[in-house]
Amino acid sequence: MQKPTAKPACPNFSSGPCAKRPGWTLDALKGAPTGRSHRASIGVKKLAEVIDRSKAILGMPKDYRLAIVPGSDTGAIEMAMWSLLGERGVDVLGWEVFGKMWIIDVVKQLKIKDQRTFEAPFGSIPDLSKVDTDRDVVFTWNGTTSGVRVPNGDWIKSDRKGLTLCDATSAVFAMELPWEKLDVITWSWQKVLGGEAAHGMLALSPRAVERLNSYSPPWPMPKVFRLTKGGKLVEEPFEGKTINTPSMLAVEDQLDALKWAESIGGLKGLVTRSNANLKAVEQWVEKTPWAEFLPDRPDIRSNTSICFKVTDQWLTSKDEETQRKVIKSVESLLDKEGVAYEIANHRDSPPSFRIWGGATVETSDIKSVLEWIGWAYESVKSQEQAKAA
Repeated sequence: MQKPTAKPACPNFSSGPCAKRPGWTLDALKGAPTGRSHRASIGVKKLAEVIDRSKAILGMPKDYRLAIVPGSDTGAIEMAMWSLLGERGVDVLGWEVFGKMWIIDVVKQLKIKDQRTFEAPFGSIPDLSKVDTDRDVVFTWNGTTSGVRVPNGDWIKSDRKGLTLCDATSAVFAMELPWEKLDVITWSWQKVLGGEAAHGMLALSPRAVERLNSYSPPWPMPKVFRLTKGGKLVEEPFEGKTINTPSMLAVEDQLDALKWAESIGGLKGLVTRSNANLKAVEQWVEKTPWAEFLPDRPDIRSNTSICFKVTDQWLTSKDEETQRKVIKSVESLLDKEGVAYEIANHRDSPPSFRIWGGATVETSDIKSVLEWIGWAYESVKSQEQAKAA
């Protein structure tokens, strides 16, 4: 296969932290109030602006609360689970690395006795019709390490008695979410808008707030997870007065990303760009004999963490360790060429490739990198066959 000549304008295809918005430079941070307290009026104002702009772009219901919390998306979802679960039975779903982590939290850390787990192998999704939303439910909307997303929210009852806790970190700003079906929604800055790590977002429905005001978990609560005081919701985090110290550089960067999102049409523009990136990969996979999507159904394919595997018998006939080495060799070759970084899937996923297709990535770069992946795979295969000859 002939080596491509045109390289992607941006070689960053990592699934977190993700590519910065097109045209980004360090000048985007020049308005950051560095050396100032985040508790000063200028800091609180900027933090509140992140909250307000995020809610507006996403079309979040006005009666939902949104806070900036520590620990990225992991901190946000952990805070929600530790603060809200235990009042009733809980169903936990896991079909990729992080969802399976939340299962461990519920079963082994919180040790909730009335719990049910629904798991599926990488590439598949559990039978959502079996989930009981009169119980609390914990799930990821988009499995970043499997490329499998929830197809819709039809399985969640509008008149449910339980709370739905949704880790939506690689879905928010790239997919339409049925807010009325979700009581807790968490994400991080480092995903779809290409922000910096360490900061998480926690959205609460009125039903979730009601639970916080009426229920106290039986376990000790770490300070960084406490959302209530004296049995009532602490309002400050939802007003930009954060629990811990945020980076004002990261805050400025997030504001820049949100303003860019507004400039391209808000949520509609963001979703359109992500969908175009998935479409480009679909067209490439269709014409590439050795590639196949990791998700086993088109309706559950992610448009952000796009995962595909090698179906070439030359590789699939080998053990998993060898398959991983070949994938990493392809990644290393493209890294050396300055074409693509971090395109091997998560270490706990099946041997496969993962390309970030969120809105900050240009479709032209997606198309270009796919041609390079094709060349790199054939090159590595030829080298390995030569060694074995």
